[in-house]
Amino acid sequence: MTTADRACYLAVPVPTSDRPGPWPGVVLVHDAFGPGDDMHEQADWLAAAGYVVVMPDLYGGRSAVRCLKGTFAQLARRQGPVFDQLEAARSALAADDRCTGVVGVIGYCMGGGFALLLAGRPGWSAAGVNYGQVPDDVADVLAGACAVVASFGGRDTSLPGAATKLRAAADAAGVTADVHEYPRARHGFINRLAAASPLTPMMKVAGVGYDHASAADAKQRILAFFDVHLRGAG
Repeated sequence: MTTADRACYLAVPVPTSDRPGPWPGVVLVHDAFGPGDDMHEQADWLAAAGYVVVMPDLYGGRSAVRCLKGTFAQLARRQGPVFDQLEAARSALAADDRCTGVVGVIGYCMGGGFALLLAGRPGWSAAGVNYGQVPDDVADVLAGACAVVASFGGRDTSLPGAATKLRAAADAAGVTADVHEYPRARHGFINRLAAASPLTPMMKVAGVGYDHASAADAKQRILAFFDVHLRGAG
């Protein structure tokens, strides 16, 4: 990697006899809490499965509380430095000798919203959307988009009907998609957020919580999907 290395977390697979490298790449877009330990673990399990993963620090080392409003504003405008940073990460990863040149994106919560928007932009081969915001014009967003694997929680009160909306839009746009809603799961069900944060009260109000069974199944689906659309493309 050559672009803002110190502002990124990089997870590289261990070479094995059946997967010696190079490997497909994945840009991970962190959630609203920033690039903490949980997001590092998300990058690490993808790397263990044979993907070179880079996670840019969208907050530039600043606190989530200071950066949250501005980052969400860029998400709503669909432009700004965050999008430039993610594109720079994709370009640098595709050019890295450890990568096959095929790159996907995965995001969680706020990052899932960015991942969905990026799916319709050039250069991405697959997008993993985990309980990310689904805009009303999602059918337009998905016009010409890459393949999308998405997971939502049935008990996520912040995103009612999101899975149904995304599934219908993908079908209408002719986009290959695996969209699933887990009935028992709440928002953030793949993430283990153990550390206290200034955003913890927001988590309690929104009903955020980890669900092991749903998380395990979602990870299996993501890997199976990426193996087809990222590893297969390589």
